[in-house]
Amino acid sequence: MAASAGPEIERLIALLSKLPGLGPRSGRRAALALLKKRDTLLAPLASAMADAQAKVKTCSTCGSLDTTDPCAVCSDATRDGRLLCVVEEVGSVWAMERGGSFKGRYHVLGGLLSALDGVGPETLRVGELLARVSSGEVAEVILALPATVDGQTTAHYLADRLARTNVPVTMLARGVPVGGDLDWLDDGTIAQALRARRPA
Repeated sequence: MAASAGPEIERLIALLSKLPGLGPRSGRRAALALLKKRDTLLAPLASAMADAQAKVKTCSTCGSLDTTDPCAVCSDATRDGRLLCVVEEVGSVWAMERGGSFKGRYHVLGGLLSALDGVGPETLRVGELLARVSSGEVAEVILALPATVDGQTTAHYLADRLARTNVPVTMLARGVPVGGDLDWLDDGTIAQALRARRPA
């Protein structure tokens, strides 16, 4: 950082640079944009962040984030409590809700199993998941985990643990996306789509 920038600006850039998808250059650009528009951008953002810090809680039921506990999804009586969708992080809940096609409930693991990163089952919300499924209300567990090595490892581990509950465990289908062109798809996606084919 140039000597002409004060410590407050350097701290702002350093903090912005730690956000996902931002590095030092993007952090500088974001900081400059915020500082140029202090009244219309920086002040409202600071206020929103202070509100989030003070009011957002982790749902004690599913592990999602909301301003209420239980969260809006868990307290919604119109949701189907028999369907439980297991996701890695809160962002996955938001993605599923954006589509609007799932009307069940969620369980946020808080990460994925990873031997390299030292993340074991005790680090994740696996115990809470088993307790929810064993309660008798859940009729199907849907594993909506990433198609990565860690995601698949976690899915297999959970399927094995959940097999003892006699509750059906399913996974999201994977393959050719809507509007997808075969020429642009990777080999793994095409192979998965072939394995998951169904009658026309």
